[in-house]
Amino acid sequence: MKVITSLAMFFLMAFSLSAQGITGIWETIDDVSGDPKSHVEVYEKDGKFFGKVVKLLPAAVTTTCDGCPGDMNGKSLLELDIIKDIVPYKDYYSYGTITDPVGGKQYKCNISRVGDKLEVRGYVGFSLLGRTQVWNLVK
Repeated sequence: MKVITSLAMFFLMAFSLSAQGITGIWETIDDVSGDPKSHVEVYEKDGKFFGKVVKLLPAAVTTTCDGCPGDMNGKSLLELDIIKDIVPYKDYYSYGTITDPVGGKQYKCNISRVGDKLEVRGYVGFSLLGRTQVWNLVK
């Protein structure tokens, strides 16, 4: 009986974590050094999800969005939305964009939550042509 109860609790917790959504503050990790470089707050507005930089950490290599598209160009990264227009799709979030503040390139974006981690995938064209970063929930 304990095994069945334990399994039931495990599945309820797993479902609960996947149902939590992607809102919150997430720590980004530098691809090269592996050091934390910023905190991004993912929030919902009018049924879409956005992510803005709320804190730059010592590993951040830039403080402004140089080379970024449109009115983002040259702006401070703090409070800047680098994730825009993400919407729920199946068991993940998609159909929006993410901007790389270092090079200013904009990519299509998919986001999945796995426990206390976000898998953030930026890509050009279709999802196979991209890369995934794992962001950690800030508690």
